[in-house]
Amino acid sequence: MNGIDQIRKLSLWIFLIPFIAINLCLIISQNYELFENTVFSVEHIGRSNFSIPYLDGSLSISRAARTFPQFLIFKPSMFLTSILLYYYWSKNNNLINNLNGTNINYKFKIFGILSAIFLIIHSIFLGIKFDIQLYKFFRRIVLLLFVIFELIAQGLLIYHFYKLRKKLYDYIVKYVFVLKFILVCSLSLIAILSLPILVTKGNTQFKHALEWNYFVGLITFYLFSRFFWRRTT
Repeated sequence: MNGIDQIRKLSLWIFLIPFIAINLCLIISQNYELFENTVFSVEHIGRSNFSIPYLDGSLSISRAARTFPQFLIFKPSMFLTSILLYYYWSKNNNLINNLNGTNINYKFKIFGILSAIFLIIHSIFLGIKFDIQLYKFFRRIVLLLFVIFELIAQGLLIYHFYKLRKKLYDYIVKYVFVLKFILVCSLSLIAILSLPILVTKGNTQFKHALEWNYFVGLITFYLFSRFFWRRTT
């Protein structure tokens, strides 16, 4: 079917690029001594001792990625991921249009592209310091909107695939569809249950650990998308 092979390729890169980027930033942060006395000397705030933030929440993605030289990896990676997201949601929109015999922009495409835009905005402002409370609030809102729009887009896309399951029978791996459904439901439930903790002060380590795991959870959707479709060539 037209576009499936492109979607499979896009899905893999959308997972790999940000996953490698955040973990490479983490490695640099924890091995800052390797860059001493070089042009890539790690800024003090971007240094940390060895830990597994996915488990102990010792530092945030922001702290690991917002300073020099880590932002040289993080920001271009997020920009590239955002561009790939645009094509991913557009290709899926074209696919659904072909199956339904329509020519419209479905809501999942709109929300998916909006999530990509807010990811770019978040990346641009990451590391820029303004001691203004409104600016800090703005950054949180941008990150929150990225997560919300991403979840909505993923959920709507799964809904459309479910409606078209009979037409897609020969092109998809059914158990991966179930995994995608469980993932999106789990991410939505975690977001709702965690909200009271996130809006209050304290619980910093929990918030940091949630940030790492939640981001990986969001991009795992695309890893599943890679295996969701069967090869068509």
